[in-house]
Amino acid sequence: MAVTGGPPVPPAREGRALGAWVLRGLTAAGLLLSADVHLVLFVEGYQDIEVVGPLFALNAVAGLVLGLLVLVWRHWLPLLGAVGFGALTLAAFYLSTTVGFFGVHESVGGTQQVLAAASEWVVVVAGTLALVVEGRRSRAART
Repeated sequence: MAVTGGPPVPPAREGRALGAWVLRGLTAAGLLLSADVHLVLFVEGYQDIEVVGPLFALNAVAGLVLGLLVLVWRHWLPLLGAVGFGALTLAAFYLSTTVGFFGVHESVGGTQQVLAAASEWVVVVAGTLALVVEGRRSRAART
């Protein structure tokens, strides 16, 4: 398929571009779901927990902002931020389910907990793959 006003795009590059957008979309979806889960849990009582309550509010805002940035800013920085967000949020979750996190000992079985963990794994995996695909596209464009 040719880009209007420019030379035809080779099929391999076109496929990578589509793949990068799909991965960005998955990353953003994971971020937005994680933000939603943290907001729901914050409103349902986590706001009363010292340290963890404000962190849940921060996660809700950060997930929303990063999710939007991943979609609208075609740069590697929002993807890197998304991967970091997902990894740190997963680490905090796994700490809370094992040894505790700032006094909170969480279970793994609740719907919100499963949704949060799954969404953050999506963010880490899709965000990392998007970085790789877009890095390859960038290097291929320079050659």
